Amino acid sequence: MGLPLNAVKVLELAGLAPGPFTGLLCADWGASVLRVDRPVPGAHTDNVLPTTRDVLSHGKTSITVDLKNEAGLKLIKNLLPHVDVLIDPFRPGVLERIGLPPDELLRVNPRLIIARLTGFRRDGKYANMAGHDMNYIAVSGVLSMIGGKGQRPVPPLNLMGDFAGGGLVCFLGIVLALLARVSSGKGQIVESNMVDGSAFIAISPRLNMKTPLWDRPRGTNLLDGGCPYYQVYETRDGQFMAVAAIEPQFFDLLLKGLSLTTSDLPGPQDDRHKTWPYLFELFTNLFKSKSRREWEDIFDGTDACVTPVLTQQELEQSGYEQRPIVHLKSTPAYGYSSSRGGWTPSTLYPGQGGETTLKEWLGWKRNRNYSVVDGGLVKVEGSKL
Repeated sequence: MGLPLNAVKVLELAGLAPGPFTGLLCADWGASVLRVDRPVPGAHTDNVLPTTRDVLSHGKTSITVDLKNEAGLKLIKNLLPHVDVLIDPFRPGVLERIGLPPDELLRVNPRLIIARLTGFRRDGKYANMAGHDMNYIAVSGVLSMIGGKGQRPVPPLNLMGDFAGGGLVCFLGIVLALLARVSSGKGQIVESNMVDGSAFIAISPRLNMKTPLWDRPRGTNLLDGGCPYYQVYETRDGQFMAVAAIEPQFFDLLLKGLSLTTSDLPGPQDDRHKTWPYLFELFTNLFKSKSRREWEDIFDGTDACVTPVLTQQELEQSGYEQRPIVHLKSTPAYGYSSSRGGWTPSTLYPGQGGETTLKEWLGWKRNRNYSVVDGGLVKVEGSKL
């Protein structure tokens, strides 16, 4: 069997993190992904240009096109009838303004899937504003739930908006649209945004705000840092251990590893007023009494739910294997080698490999179907693309 998205042609309009991540996932599962970069001097020549800042480019190729140039726009319009998926990373209305209105594209190519990924909702009051991950998860309600007791909310890197609620959700939309196309024969517009995406990923804590699990202020609940046996503790050597011994049987094993018993506690495990403050202080002091390696020797192989907090640098040095997001036994994704998104960034320079892709997709050749003008590809007048 081939990869799940084998023979799927994806045109990715270059953008920031979430759009490239969407294209990356397509490439991982076998799609041929062609990125459209802005023209730069020297593109599509024998010159090796500086790479872009996009480190999510393994498995892709690039062409450079000036979408504000009529001849460049014509080239893209002549390419889209042969494409399965278009990834649009722009703000609402941009695709329409540059001359690529989705309704018109679907008339020309009814099988086309147009994946539109915005930060804010298209119909909300922030629709036309600029923003970044933190802004999107802020107005989704998610950011308000993350942070310590009595402290300001803390952004979880840019994982929740850009990647989980953005690129991953958009990729899911593409897969669903491809699945729907099998029976309908038609493509469609996939609209995703990082506000709705991140809000839905936070559905469990949001709904649990109506239950005792999460009905208290930020940083005082079971899973947000308010519980002493669901917490991170510093070790003697300045490293950290993660403790997640929620269930009673796991909590007993945690106590055993710490040379404690329930009789050493001032009250029941779940007593927030008496036991929890005591355990915070006790666990803080105990974990600082040994190195992380010593705690690993104690807890490794047990069900105490205690593990070291490993750094990315440690994982790389240990030879830890980066793997695709999920493994399909019969149709697995491409593996992650050092040159394909393992530990070394895999970047593209503008125009790298793109002409080969055009030839593989459609048999297009330079000077017959297109030419290079001012560092960007344009349609050759009179050519039949």
